Amino acid sequence: MKYAAIFFLVLTFGFSFAGGYKIELKIDSAPNRKIRLANYYLGNIYAKDSINLDEKGQGIFSGDTLLPQGLYKIYLDDKNHFDFLLGADQEFSLSKTSFTDTETLIKGAIETEKFQEYTVFLKDLQTQGAALNKKLEAAPAAEKEAIRNEIAALTTRLQNYWLKTKEEFPNSMYSAFLLANYVPALDVKTLPEEIQKNDSLLLIARFNFQNKHFWDYFDYTDERLLYTPFYKPKLETWFNKVLYPNYDSVKVPVIQFIEKVKPNKRIFQFVTSSLLNASINSNIMGMDALFVDIARKYYLSGQAFWTTEESMKKIRENVMFAEHNLIGKTAPDLSLETYDGEYVNLHKIAAPITVVLIYEPSCSHCKEFVPKFHDEVYLKYKDKGLKVFAIYSMDKKEEWTEFLIKHKLFDWINVWDERHLSQFKILYDARKTPGVFVLDKDKKIIAKSMTIEQLAGLMQQELR
Repeated sequence: MKYAAIFFLVLTFGFSFAGGYKIELKIDSAPNRKIRLANYYLGNIYAKDSINLDEKGQGIFSGDTLLPQGLYKIYLDDKNHFDFLLGADQEFSLSKTSFTDTETLIKGAIETEKFQEYTVFLKDLQTQGAALNKKLEAAPAAEKEAIRNEIAALTTRLQNYWLKTKEEFPNSMYSAFLLANYVPALDVKTLPEEIQKNDSLLLIARFNFQNKHFWDYFDYTDERLLYTPFYKPKLETWFNKVLYPNYDSVKVPVIQFIEKVKPNKRIFQFVTSSLLNASINSNIMGMDALFVDIARKYYLSGQAFWTTEESMKKIRENVMFAEHNLIGKTAPDLSLETYDGEYVNLHKIAAPITVVLIYEPSCSHCKEFVPKFHDEVYLKYKDKGLKVFAIYSMDKKEEWTEFLIKHKLFDWINVWDERHLSQFKILYDARKTPGVFVLDKDKKIIAKSMTIEQLAGLMQQELR
């Protein structure tokens, strides 16, 4: 396992539970050494406490308030550390001969003790699995199926171990931790035969099953799971791989998810900020609409209590540049001056497909994109009704003229806004160029921010 860097600061989370923690530590190989107690938290590891062991390798971590339950680490240096689970019992002893010793003696904390037993069980399964995989590689074809069944049996043993833990230790940190990554698999045999024999239908069935059961054994409202390595990657996997990659499909489950965790301020903060960032950074076209939804509902409304004024300023700016040009919306209308000094109204252009293209000749990407779009896409589809409303985004007509002549672009509707009165740079987010927006016959935005290859594919689909 690759460990995250330990942040050497003491985090005070403001817990006010009664009681406290007392962990008596003994590590024979570390006399007179400084040892840190660290906890996992959302992908990182933070130092929580530190002690100096005596000449016998003994010392006590203690505090007046309970620690958050979760996965912890006893840390000497990068080569000497080990993990343990901290549950409800926080007064116990933990002893090892050395950091590398596989045997750990724990007294006074049943969850911590059981977790240690689990790590031994897991290591044994991994050893058996590695041996079977090696055996599988060398086995003749006639024996491979039997070996694969043995490997599958190991997985079943592991899952049964998890499920038994849930029965024996309900609502415990121990069972929550073990089951955190368990997603039940679809039993294909329960499906109708016509689905079992159809690869496409079977793929859809598996996708739908995972979507429905992804959180069955992970209580995302449980704050304790923030103190494990699991919550962050679990949320990222759900958003990026489990939900159907389409704005209309993700909006409802994402907002529902945020609303369910909202009562817990710590989870609410993490989930909302994570999904806000995931939506604005998504490579899925149209996902910026989700960013606008989350920003409006939780940030601009004042519910995001953790946000700094600097962050709010950036969020407001991103909403301002995104809200007018979301896919599915009617494109903002523009009346701009042509190269010849006349005015053209975007919404009055009669065409099955209109591409709004915003560029500046000095932009390195524009120098390549604009002529390539003209020669490889526009010329091929202009006779089928494709129109290009090409906006020169600067105010130097000589530069514009040279670019039009060089790339023979006079068959487009070439326009500009010399005095920048139309606000097209805000309405169509011209912070980055080239800007590409594809409009249908009703001037509804159907696509944007596309590559040449994607534009060619879309034109083939729309202008047959």
